Order: sequence, then structure tokens, then C-alpha cells
Amino acid sequence: MSTREKNGQGDVGRRDFLKLFGAAGAAAGTLPFGGTASAEDIVAAAAARDTKHHHAAEPHARGGGYEFFNVDESAFVEAAVDTLIPKDATGPGAKELGVATYMDRQMASGYGKGDRLYLEGPFGEGTPEQGYQLPMTPSELIRAGIADVNAVVQKSHKNSFAALSAKERAAIMADLEAKKTDLPTVPAATFLSLLLQLTIEGYFADPMYGGNKDAAAWKMIGFPGADAMYMDKIEAFRNKPYKAEPKGIQDLI
Repeated sequence: MSTREKNGQGDVGRRDFLKLFGAAGAAAGTLPFGGTASAEDIVAAAAARDTKHHHAAEPHARGGGYEFFNVDESAFVEAAVDTLIPKDATGPGAKELGVATYMDRQMASGYGKGDRLYLEGPFGEGTPEQGYQLPMTPSELIRAGIADVNAVVQKSHKNSFAALSAKERAAIMADLEAKKTDLPTVPAATFLSLLLQLTIEGYFADPMYGGNKDAAAWKMIGFPGADAMYMDKIEAFRNKPYKAEPKGIQDLI
């Protein structure tokens, strides 16, 4: 339970929300959509996805604004990632680490535009094992899903998702995950799954992609980063904890 929740301010701690959302904790590696993974597995998966898909997210100089999301969409994304991984006693939250920026860059990249997706159809409702089954690119799905959720929330709460309290936002997402709420244009579970996937990726990915600011998530779990050679450390740290300042890809260039 977070200090804020103990103080009765209505905020939801990371572990408490993820229990509500059907998981023991995203930062600990338990995923609401089935299966478990260690923190190292999550970091490795995020890094592998960087290599495979994020060819349009090179570490060049960028402005401070959003490249893809408009004002309303960026407000939604910031609120959503803060709801999925809020700041608590365990560590920093996703919003604090720039995960919204990470997500924005991916939606503006070739990945978001579906450069490597087969989008010719036929499209039908598939099994989970069949993977993505929509005629939408990831950026189209995210944009439509944001509009859908805001429309549902406007109808039920007379407000936008970003303007809701932490508990209200958590309840909205829990209902989407439990399929208690239908969205007008996109499958709720598919939208929420992609939103969660991108949040976890941005939280643990290399900082060069916009999230994991100052490698804070790596520091939280003790991950040393992109340094690929540890042979010289084996004997020196045998049966001892190895602690080092995490290195990102740009630190090795």
C-alpha cells in the first residue's frame, strides 16, 4: 500500500492496483494477461523488441513535445501509464520515467505505422495463439481505443479519463480487462493489452527510446544495463551481489 493511499488521498499503490487488475505486480514481472516473467525476462524482451521493431526510433536529438499524440491523447496516455505503474515505495512510476514519451515515439515510428504487420486480411476473431487479428495498425488501434475509452468515461462519469481520480481510473481499466465494458470501435481487451505491453516496455527499455528515464527502473531491480561482457566479474563477485551504475546503449557508443 502506498503512502498516499494510507493518507487517505484516494490514490492507488502499484501492488494494490495490479491486484485489482488481475496481477501481483507488473514491476515484479507478473502479467495481467496470463503468464509470469522475471524482471530480467521483461527487460530482455523489451530490448529484443527494440532491435526488431524500433528502427524509426534512433537516438537522435528530439524536441520536448509529442510527435504523434495530440493534447487530449497525451493526457490520456500519461494518466493511463500512471495508473498501470504508479509511483510508490517500491520505485518510480511510469509517468515519471517518461513512458508516455516512449509510447508516443513508437506510435510515430514504423512499428506504430504497421510496417511489419500483415494487414491484407481476411480479418476475424482469432484465438490468443493466433496473435493480432485487426485491420488496424498499432497507432490506429491506440488512437481509436483512447477515443473509445474517453467516450465511455464521458458518458458514465461526465468527464475525461485523465480527469478521473486514481481509483476511478483503476476501476475503468479493471472493467475493460474483465470485459465488463465494451468499446464502440475496438476490442477492449486488445487495446488494453497493447497499452499494457507498451507501458511495460517503456518502463524497462533502454533509455534511448524515451522511457526508463535515467535508467531508474534498471536501478530499482538491480539490472546493470547493456554492458554485454561480465567475464571479468565472475571471480571477483562469485557469491557476492554485483552492483553497478546501469549503462544504456548510448553509454557504450
